Amino acid sequence: MSACDSGYAVDSSLGTRLLPGVLSVIAGSVDVIGFLGLGGLFTAHITGNLVVLAAHIVTRKAMSPAPILSVPVFIAVLGLARLAAATLENARRATLRPLLTLQLVLLASFLLVGVAAGPSRNPNAPIVVVAGMLGVGAMAVQNALVQIALVGAPATALMTTDITKFMMDLGAILFRRDPNEVAHANSRAKHTWPAILGFTFGCSFGAILEAAIGLWALALPTALGALALALGFGSHRCEQEFGGRGLRTD
Repeated sequence: MSACDSGYAVDSSLGTRLLPGVLSVIAGSVDVIGFLGLGGLFTAHITGNLVVLAAHIVTRKAMSPAPILSVPVFIAVLGLARLAAATLENARRATLRPLLTLQLVLLASFLLVGVAAGPSRNPNAPIVVVAGMLGVGAMAVQNALVQIALVGAPATALMTTDITKFMMDLGAILFRRDPNEVAHANSRAKHTWPAILGFTFGCSFGAILEAAIGLWALALPTALGALALALGFGSHRCEQEFGGRGLRTD
């Protein structure tokens, strides 16, 4: 089974070309809003939670349970997303729209539970921890869907990876002489820069909104999640056969 069997080529339609940028804005805004509004929790940047967790273990300082729970929750949701995708693939159904729908449900739940926590949020309060895990779950689904269902798309929540790839490709474009290598690098860079720009914009605008309206700022990534789902419905799967039969997208 090839990657295209259940996915959509990132260049197959206008919708898939726009999706990585939209998803990157979602990731950037969710990450910064969660960090500012939930006591320093990284919802999209699990590496940051690992650093915080290790630092607190070594220094033996008390910490919120959210960073501790975020890592196993992220891993568990990734596994469940992969299981759901495999079930859809075995039924010869596309995975992009169902995963985008699941992400939207989690983003909307994050918004509702976060707002319900009220303006005075104790990072140790159960409702705040639940809100944070909903955000972590939404970002886990996004990371999974980019790997599973968007063939050729860059990472939308891993800017260290994207910036490294972009700079390496830019160097190849400027300094390599092999036309094929330059063409491949140019193609990769064309896909990577919208993700970098989108994440940066999401972080910046998300921080402004959180400072102004608190966790109501999560309405931004939730609305963009709805936009991403709409773009998914305008996408076309890879033009390949699935096990000798057409892949169903309904």
